[in-house]
Amino acid sequence: MKKFSKILAILFALLFIWAAFVQHNDPDALLWYAIYGVAAAACLLFYFDRFHPALGIILAILYLIETVLVWPESFEGFTIGEGDIVNIERGREAFGLLICGLFMIFLSWRRIIGKES
Repeated sequence: MKKFSKILAILFALLFIWAAFVQHNDPDALLWYAIYGVAAAACLLFYFDRFHPALGIILAILYLIETVLVWPESFEGFTIGEGDIVNIERGREAFGLLICGLFMIFLSWRRIIGKES
């Protein structure tokens, strides 16, 4: 399971880097570079056995709080043209934060329960 977790961490690091990259045309791109960059860095720390579970728990809490704060008043999906653009954008942002938060929980769990320290 240790090898699988490390492969998954690298995969998610690449996904978070890609998510940051595609924010280049977003009005608040620097914020999203930081959000996804921190998640990618945490994944790399895990891969190189430098990840502390407390870091993951703190990041998970922050990401999940922000998920709730960003969540749209009315979730209308992710596809442009199927609802209010503001709600769709907020839904996308909230979902990205949720993925970050849940993956930080996974990394912490693998360190604590999986005994991969």
